[in-house]
Amino acid sequence: MTDRWLYGWGLASIGLGGASLIVPLYVVSLGGGPVMLGILAAAAAVAGAPGALVVGRLADRTGHRRGYVLGAIGVVAAGLTVVAAVESIPIVVVANAAIWFAFAAATPVLTLLAVVGAPEAEWSDRIARLNEWQGVGWALGLLVGFLVVVGGERLLGLPPVTVQRLVCLVCAVSTGAGGLVTATALPSERDSSLPAPRRFRRAFQSAARFGVRGASFPVSPPRVDVRGLHPRRFVRRFTPSLALYFLAVTLAFAGFGAFFAPLPAYLASAGFGSDTVFGLYFALNAGAAIFFGVSATLVARYEVALVHLGSLVVRGVAIPLVVVAGGALMVVAPIFVVIGFTWAVIAVSAATLVTRLSPPIVRGEALGVYSALAALAGGVGSIAGGWLASLGYDYAFAFAGGLVFAGGAVVLVLRRRIDADARPEQTVYSAAGTE
Repeated sequence: MTDRWLYGWGLASIGLGGASLIVPLYVVSLGGGPVMLGILAAAAAVAGAPGALVVGRLADRTGHRRGYVLGAIGVVAAGLTVVAAVESIPIVVVANAAIWFAFAAATPVLTLLAVVGAPEAEWSDRIARLNEWQGVGWALGLLVGFLVVVGGERLLGLPPVTVQRLVCLVCAVSTGAGGLVTATALPSERDSSLPAPRRFRRAFQSAARFGVRGASFPVSPPRVDVRGLHPRRFVRRFTPSLALYFLAVTLAFAGFGAFFAPLPAYLASAGFGSDTVFGLYFALNAGAAIFFGVSATLVARYEVALVHLGSLVVRGVAIPLVVVAGGALMVVAPIFVVIGFTWAVIAVSAATLVTRLSPPIVRGEALGVYSALAALAGGVGSIAGGWLASLGYDYAFAFAGGLVFAGGAVVLVLRRRIDADARPEQTVYSAAGTE
């Protein structure tokens, strides 16, 4: 993978990072309340799941992987342009769903293309670099949105809705530019022969990173290789411990969705401008990115179940504190950073737990089910959180925190079983090589 290829996808990811926040803010400006934001997030979740599964398999069967990636980038750019051009909330919801369908569709294909033409020893590093550039682009998208809002509203005096449309257009241009760079740097179809699925899944699982986008986006699952999913084989080897942990995942991610879906509407109602909201989300994502290295150290050094439980408890406390803090920026900002920190720990420790609780032969399937559950639970939680927020944000955020605590309680119950089933040498970075 050339640096130019990475630059192209990084540019496209800037558009995705900006879209993750500007579209909800635009819906609020158009008159949409927390219920509509819940529908917006849930629609993105529903669209994203089949995007990854269907397009990933089609790309394998047809061999037109390059075309699918460029097509997905084009859909993202077009979707952002549509959002900027309309004032109809239903159309915005549909366009947003198309954006996240395209993103989910491109994800597995990009992962496969990352290793084309490389020796097997380099696959892990290449996939890791792809994820890192995507995470950097996502965070930069939030920063770009902040700068455009500040320049448009404070320097030029433009109305908020006009500035939000401008952010959408800037994100669309960045995505389109990324598509052009990617088109010139991606390998041609005839040079895109892929590695054997089993060997690739081992390298993929060992290199997969959980990007910062999950820190503040309720329906953003980890990157998975959908080519290796075998549901029947997985069900035959499904263990009670893994089932209980998936219950914890469902509860926790439903809580995340119930919090993040109505969050933009709450921040607006609390008196925060669009520039401040972008700044808070950037601080949240930056906190997650900075803490990933520390999270890996914590998971390696201490009991993973306790590390995971601690991160859930801290996030469960921090979520309702956002409402308690009200419009006090100096209080809210550190809470957002803490929520970002907890995502880094949750992401790394969750992947480690899934790996340790899964029989070696179905480890890839287990990570895929984890991803699907996270997205589905986030979508359902988004609907519930949006509805409760229409009654009162304190209800929604207390409910969200309670769900996260419930997930932590399941992890606490599982501690002894996890200790019995886990193998000390297996970590999220090394266990994937033992299939």
